[in-house]
Amino acid sequence: MRLHHRGGDLVHLGYCTNVHPAEDLEGILGQFDTFAVPVRERLGEPTLGIGLWLAHRVASELAADPRAVRRLRAELSARGLEVVTLNGFPYQGFQRPVVKHAVYRPDWSSPHRLHYTWDLARVLALLLPDDVVEGTISTLPFGWSSGWTQEHHTLAHRHLDLLGQELTDILPQTGRTIRIAFEPEPGCVIETTGQAVHHLSGLDPDHFGLCLDVCHLAVAFEDPETAVAELDRAGIGVLKAQVSCALHAATPNDPATRSALAAFDEPRFLHQTRQGGRAWAGTDDLPDALAGPAALSGGSPWRTHFHIPVHADPAPPLATTRPVLQRALAAMLAGERARTRHLDVETYTWSVLPEPPRTSADLVEGIAAELDWTRRELARLGLTASPSMQSRRA
Repeated sequence: MRLHHRGGDLVHLGYCTNVHPAEDLEGILGQFDTFAVPVRERLGEPTLGIGLWLAHRVASELAADPRAVRRLRAELSARGLEVVTLNGFPYQGFQRPVVKHAVYRPDWSSPHRLHYTWDLARVLALLLPDDVVEGTISTLPFGWSSGWTQEHHTLAHRHLDLLGQELTDILPQTGRTIRIAFEPEPGCVIETTGQAVHHLSGLDPDHFGLCLDVCHLAVAFEDPETAVAELDRAGIGVLKAQVSCALHAATPNDPATRSALAAFDEPRFLHQTRQGGRAWAGTDDLPDALAGPAALSGGSPWRTHFHIPVHADPAPPLATTRPVLQRALAAMLAGERARTRHLDVETYTWSVLPEPPRTSADLVEGIAAELDWTRRELARLGLTASPSMQSRRA
């Protein structure tokens, strides 16, 4: 959906389709009809944005066949859907039974990551609506930090130099600018805002910037206003934001809290856990944090990288980091210009919640509720339906 910022910027709000497993074109079209269109209808919106996830194989096929991209664009338009951003973080198999560390491969030291992102950029330039001239692609923050060497770093920058040349060529060919947004994540080469400033300051700001995933920001116990101000000072653009909440345990020493956290220990995704008040105290996964005092102490709160629906609360004694999300949205949208114009609700964990949706209709209802909460929060911050959307509703 399209929203109008007080300073005149058009802000796009949608949901990320990495919650769905389809990895071929026909499957993607099917998920539009099963999920995206019912979500749009439930919200009463004439147009719904989707942060499209394309696995590497379908991205390669589409990049090689502009007619197929035009067909996809026409199918989106016919359904009242539009794409201004792609999720280029998972390479493939994101809803497989076990993902864990595989989501970080290939990393930016691999030519496969370069070629995948090349393909996504070519596809996105052709998918953008007629009145949108800039698209964004979120990507992993270089790679997983363990085992990352200077050689990896050198190769990554070589690949980013090549990608920058490709992005420069796309503009005169299509009239569209495609920008790459690195998404800091716990355990990766770029985990915190400070690390983002360190690693991204040397990259061309016309092509590269940050994707601020608010769940990840909260897990790192970062202050959102401070983080946004630090990025502003460094001249690093927040090209895209993932609207998301983490799991918060205020009293992890409490047996009831431990029991509640154990219900979120599931085998598909990695759930990095960090402890507040202790710099860099954390584990790669939730079961490691629950293993005992040798892993993490329980003397201060824990936050876990488990995307919790933004509108909903887990059963006490657990909570979410929704207050961090509210503050982050306010920080990014304060002032006369929006610091980011692409907002994606990204709760890909619906199927692994302790009480997951039972049917596709339940998932539609949940995604719509998240978007409605976000729409109302943005309205509270002063954003309104864009003039074009208001006229279409009339």
